Amino acid sequence: MRAIIARERALEYHGTHYRIPYDGPDATGLGKPLKSILHGKPMRFYCASITPGGMRLAGEIADGNLPIFMSPEKADLVVKPTLEGMAKAATPRSLSDFDIAPYTKIRLGDDLQACRDSVKPELALYIGGMGARGKNFYNDYAKRLGFEEAAIKIQDLYLAGRKDEAMAAVPAELIDACHLVGPAARIKDRLQRWTAAGKKGHVSSMLIGSQQPKVLELLAESVL
Repeated sequence: MRAIIARERALEYHGTHYRIPYDGPDATGLGKPLKSILHGKPMRFYCASITPGGMRLAGEIADGNLPIFMSPEKADLVVKPTLEGMAKAATPRSLSDFDIAPYTKIRLGDDLQACRDSVKPELALYIGGMGARGKNFYNDYAKRLGFEEAAIKIQDLYLAGRKDEAMAAVPAELIDACHLVGPAARIKDRLQRWTAAGKKGHVSSMLIGSQQPKVLELLAESVL
């Protein structure tokens, strides 16, 4: 894709599912590889992975990675496999030109418990219900983050159809490790963990999940 966008070569691909130009049994035989007439700008390619293999691949071939959630204190779970992938790249690579951009939910409000509760449904769904019991990448990742007992319990409850109980079983510590919730002063204080990770090159961007305009004002005040 990089070579085609840069007009270094024509678009040609011979794969199992796609063949360009098409050369199947009903092809006219007139198709030929074409070079784009558009002079496109360089594009950045991202992976979205939390598995060690996926993060190694991102480090080797991509421009960034989008972990679905991440703890700045345990950034090595993302950084280490990323660096391992970079070591295998065809050309020298470093974190300085790689964008680790975790999805981070922010819930602003005076009621800390209510803010935490608003994040629990999605975490319970991913940790408990996304995948089979023995093959749930989000569940495995939660275990690597240090929440093995909770991850097992959430999955057991979710797969048993007891989704409300699965949500209730999401630990406050897991929410606080990966997201920013509560009053403004608390969010500003806990945002410093992310700033520190950024200074180490462990986080380059944060993809903020919030529908509260005040959250953007708070971040602009605190970070920009």
